[in-house]
Amino acid sequence: MTATMTDTPPPAAPKAPGAAKRTGRSTGQILLLVAGALLLLAAVRMITGSNQLDSAGQVGAALSLAVPIGLAGLAGLWSERAGVVNIGLEGMMILGTFGAGWIGWQTSPWLGLLCGVGFGVLGGLVHAVATVTFGVDHIVSGVAVNLLALGATQYLAKVFFAEGAPAEAGGNPKQSPPVDSLPRVTVPGLSDALSSIEKHHWFLVSDLAGIVGGLITDLSVVTILAAVLFVASWWVLWRTPFGLRLRSCGENPTAAESLGVNVYRYKYAAVAVSGGLAGLGGAFLALVTSHTYLEGQTGGRGYIGLAAMIFGNWRPGGLAMGAGLFGYSDALQLRNGGTTVHALLLLLVVLLVVLAGWKLYRSALWQGAVSLIVGGLVLAWYLLTDEVPSDFVGATPYVVTLLVLSLSAQRLRMPKANGMRYRKGQGK
Repeated sequence: MTATMTDTPPPAAPKAPGAAKRTGRSTGQILLLVAGALLLLAAVRMITGSNQLDSAGQVGAALSLAVPIGLAGLAGLWSERAGVVNIGLEGMMILGTFGAGWIGWQTSPWLGLLCGVGFGVLGGLVHAVATVTFGVDHIVSGVAVNLLALGATQYLAKVFFAEGAPAEAGGNPKQSPPVDSLPRVTVPGLSDALSSIEKHHWFLVSDLAGIVGGLITDLSVVTILAAVLFVASWWVLWRTPFGLRLRSCGENPTAAESLGVNVYRYKYAAVAVSGGLAGLGGAFLALVTSHTYLEGQTGGRGYIGLAAMIFGNWRPGGLAMGAGLFGYSDALQLRNGGTTVHALLLLLVVLLVVLAGWKLYRSALWQGAVSLIVGGLVLAWYLLTDEVPSDFVGATPYVVTLLVLSLSAQRLRMPKANGMRYRKGQGK
C-alpha cells in the first residue's frame, strides 16, 4: 500500500541483469526454510515439554483461524495487483457475515455462502465506483466502505433478526438465528494412524504426524475451497494472459492502455473479485466458526489480512504463510494460555539470535546489536518465569503482526502504480 496518491505512475526503471532472480526464493530454499522451522519447533517442544505446540488440535485450530485472514489477504492481493488499495476489506467481510447469516438462516448454508460472497462483491463494486470511476482517494473510500458496512448491517440486523424474525428463532439485534452446519471432511484411517503416532511424542516424527493430522482432520468444505482459491489465484494471475493484463494495470496502466488493455474493466474486475473473496472470509466466520451472524465477529481480520498480504510481498504463497503464522499465534493463545506461549519465548530467542547473526554478517551492526539485546532480554524472561501473564497472551497475534512486518519491510516490493489515480488517455 502507499500513503501518497499521485496521478501519474513513475516510469519503469531498467532492470539490472539477474534482478528477476533476486525477487523471489527458489523452491529448494523454501523447502530448506520449512525443514529448518520444523526441526526448530520439534527441538523446542522436546526441551520445554509443551506438546501442544504442534499437536493436531493446535494445527487444526490454527488452520480454521487462518482461513478468514488468508481470504482477506487474497482479496487485498487481487485488488492491489490491479493498482487499487483496498482498506475496505474489513467492511466487505462484515457484509459477508451478514449476508451469510441472513440467507443461511432462512434457506440453507450453501445459499448463505453464495449470499456472503455476493454481499462482498457489492461492497467491492462500491469501492471500485468511488476509486476507479470518480478518482476518490483509495484510503478515504476504503474507510467509508468500512463505516457504511458497519452501519448498514447494524440497522438491517435490527430489522430482520429482532423485528422480522419469530421470537422462537433466537435472533436479536446483534445476532442472527442459528444456521445449519456445512459438511466437514476427515480422511478415514489416515487421521487415526497419525493421531496414534503423535501420542508417542517422538522427536520430529510425532511433530510431522501432528501437523499433517491437523491438516486432514475435520476440515470444513470452505477450508478446502479456500486452498483451491489460493492455487487458482496464483495460476490466473501469473500464468494466464488475463492475469498479465490485470497486473500490468497495477504496474503501469498508461503502458497497458497503449497496448489495448481496457484498464477500467480490469480494475473493476479485480476489485469485484476482491470483494467476493473478502465476503467469503466473512461467510466462513458466520457459517463455520460460529454458525450464526454476530455483530463485530470479524474482529479486525480484514486489517490483519492486509498485514499478511504485505508479509507475503503481494504473492499468494507468502500470503498463505503469513496467514498461517497469524492463525497459529491466535490459536495458541486461545487454546493453551500462558504456559504454551511461554514455550514460544525460547523459539523467539533462537530466531532473534539467528537474525542478529545474519545482520552482523551483512555488516548491519546496529540492527544486529539490537537483535542480540532483545534476544537476551527475552531469554531472561523465559528463564525467570514459568508462565506469560494473561494480558501479554491476549496480545500475542498483534505482537506477531508487528514483528513480522518489521522484519519483512526491507524486502517488500508493491505494484508500482498501487493507489495511484488513473484517467484514460492521461499518457497522451
